[in-house]
Amino acid sequence: MLDLVIRGGNVIGGEGPVRVADIGILDGRIVEAGALPRGAAAQEIDATGLVVAPGFVDIHSHGE
Repeated sequence: MLDLVIRGGNVIGGEGPVRVADIGILDGRIVEAGALPRGAAAQEIDATGLVVAPGFVDIHSHGE
């Protein structure tokens, strides 16, 4: 059983084109991506129409 599923978001993961997928999270880590079954997690978030960008966003800048 997963802790959280982020369902149906536009996933940008750095390894190819944007794809619609579910993201499964357990103990604070992404452990699955793809079409996950309903009821696979204690909590679900509907991300339909939203961008999900796990683990690659770097907010560092040299704007000073």
